[in-house]
Amino acid sequence: MGRTVVELFYDVVSPYSWLGFEVLCRYQHIWNIDLRFRPAFLGGIMQATGNKPPAMLPKRAEYLLKDVKRMGKYYQVPVHISGDDFKRVLGTGTLEAMRFITAIDMTQPQYVESLSREFWLRFWSQREDISQPANILAAARQAGLSSELAQKILEMTSSSAVKNRLRETTEEAIKYGAFGMPAVVAHFKGEPHLFFGSDRLELLGSVIGEKWLGPVPSPKM
Repeated sequence: MGRTVVELFYDVVSPYSWLGFEVLCRYQHIWNIDLRFRPAFLGGIMQATGNKPPAMLPKRAEYLLKDVKRMGKYYQVPVHISGDDFKRVLGTGTLEAMRFITAIDMTQPQYVESLSREFWLRFWSQREDISQPANILAAARQAGLSSELAQKILEMTSSSAVKNRLRETTEEAIKYGAFGMPAVVAHFKGEPHLFFGSDRLELLGSVIGEKWLGPVPSPKM
């Protein structure tokens, strides 16, 4: 039996996407899946679907602060969040970072996992402005790219090819029914199955016939 293709549509602006990303990265070595990273733009999804950032509702923002902290601890992901992060997110954004990840995906896909993780660490653990070119380049070097390659990729981000790829991936997520992130699409028995949120991965396992072992499973021996 072939591996089940599981697509993860994500944006590093989303802390819940980071949680789902890390768990799926752990399970790609345990479940019989072909995990595919699909960097997209959350702002485009929100605009197209009429969705609003959860923090715009005061009570939901209050809950979100507690929830992300609890989830980070439970999932063993070093995400840190505070009340002023909502303004920071709206003020800086991650479009430049997502274009950079998209350019990497188009040219050096072996770095997508490590680069995405590095952007999340800088944005959600260190509160760094990852819209700045110098910080993007620093993240790329930390993820394993040479300074020369990182600069070349940065120059690509303004190209129509990269912008179009990011737009197309975002539109593809919307066609699957995504209205937020993370959006996980499992292609099982000839049909796409959409799962929204980092807390639906146990259900994903159930649908594709894989055993859920918690958010931090022991790797196969």
